[in-house]
Amino acid sequence: MRRLKFSIATLLISMMTFSACVVQAQSVSNTQTQKAQPKAAPKTTKKSESPKQSSNKAPVDPELAHHELQIAEKVHVGQLPCELGASVSMTADEKSPGYFNLQGKGYKYRMKPVATSTGAIRLEDEKAGAVWLQLANKSMLMDQKNGRRLADECAHPDQVAFANEMKVNPPPPLIDVNTTSSPTPR
Repeated sequence: MRRLKFSIATLLISMMTFSACVVQAQSVSNTQTQKAQPKAAPKTTKKSESPKQSSNKAPVDPELAHHELQIAEKVHVGQLPCELGASVSMTADEKSPGYFNLQGKGYKYRMKPVATSTGAIRLEDEKAGAVWLQLANKSMLMDQKNGRRLADECAHPDQVAFANEMKVNPPPPLIDVNTTSSPTPR
């Protein structure tokens, strides 16, 4: 039994030593290959462009589909007050139709419209994980990556008017429940 344990231990040690030698040989080979390769020539810029000009160019946004542009037409823009004294600024991008820049305290997002099945207006910044939901009576900004709301109860004057109208004339209930009790004969 001792011999078997000793043989297994010896085998494991020799395998570990062999794999360490292989890894070391590969790293030496990679280093020699990198030294042998000539360095790439530096990129040259056009004479009409200075390096500052080429780095300041914003990435080109892909054009939006027709249905996305229709959604964008319904987005409320301007300075929107939110709950707890916060506010957000939603501005349409003049150079890229259908895109919006949303800015608030500590954040700035590049939003584009996304179709929904509910009819709510939804804008997303996929890279940052931000979602702007615009309902008839309020809007909210959510951070999907961290699972929290950044701004809530944000309202454009049109949304405030709709919310007030809902208070005066509430919509019918979604589920019709008969609240009156009538005696049932037994």
